[in-house]
Amino acid sequence: MFHTIRQPRTLLRIALLGATLSVTACAPPLLAPDEPRSQFDRYDTVRNQHDEQYIFNEFGRRRPNLDARLSPKN
Repeated sequence: MFHTIRQPRTLLRIALLGATLSVTACAPPLLAPDEPRSQFDRYDTVRNQHDEQYIFNEFGRRRPNLDARLSPKN
């Protein structure tokens, strides 16, 4: 047996979730891809040590280049 009290709550939760997703999906990204991410990005770019933001893995999928961007420079 279904409880009649839970059905309106569930419908309300689904409606709120849908409204939240539709509002946040249209928001612009916080930082543009060409904006510097830290105070060191300009330094690295001037010296041609800038690492790409994204790389393609062996399957051809675009992935963030976290290893190169977060590892210490030599």
